[in-house]
Amino acid sequence: MAHSNLGKLYLIPVPIAEVDHRTCLPEYNRELLPTIRHYIVENIRSARRFLKAADRNIDIDSITFYELNKHTPEGAIGEYLRPAQAGEPVGVISEAGCPAVADPGADVVALAQRLGIEVVPLVGPSSILMALMGSGFNGQGFAFVGYLPIEDARRVQTLKELEHRVRTKGETQIFIETPYRNVQLVEQLIRHCSPDLKLCIASGISSEGAILRTRKLSAWRGSIPQIHKVPTIFLIGQ
Repeated sequence: MAHSNLGKLYLIPVPIAEVDHRTCLPEYNRELLPTIRHYIVENIRSARRFLKAADRNIDIDSITFYELNKHTPEGAIGEYLRPAQAGEPVGVISEAGCPAVADPGADVVALAQRLGIEVVPLVGPSSILMALMGSGFNGQGFAFVGYLPIEDARRVQTLKELEHRVRTKGETQIFIETPYRNVQLVEQLIRHCSPDLKLCIASGISSEGAILRTRKLSAWRGSIPQIHKVPTIFLIGQ
């Protein structure tokens, strides 16, 4: 149970492309931002830029930022939530998209839940859900499996396992790759999975040059789009 004397932890989505905030974020989010003076962020520089773009009147210098990434000491998270325990609101901002979904933040949320701090996820863009919405695949049974194994043999085995889940359960499989290996991943799918398996490539979602296209793997052969170094979501389904 949340304690009424504790501050709330707000999970604040960020645009996933360089676009006007009004195209993807509710006005409520913008109105809330100036009321928060403590932010747990993946990157301080980009968080400052996001806040100034949302409201140029925000006094950035009056805000305390706590950095949360792979270099953050395990014991630091408890200190980050001290303001919420003292009754102040705290915001969580990742580099893009929604905090705690394929981005840092889950550990903070887990600790807030244990401490009885109310967690408030705000509405905003999720590239994973937007890709699923536009794929034409099963939206009632799906799995996000994150990054695939890097080692070739394990990756091939994983791809075959994911295809098996599509075939036997009808479950959409969603995964991502380090952007500079995007094309290599598509080539591996074409090489190791059935030609009639469908692949949706959702690249640069919400940007002006976004690609959101579903085809059989046989149709992708020789016509992989320009997705090198572009944030991309991959989905296989039927």
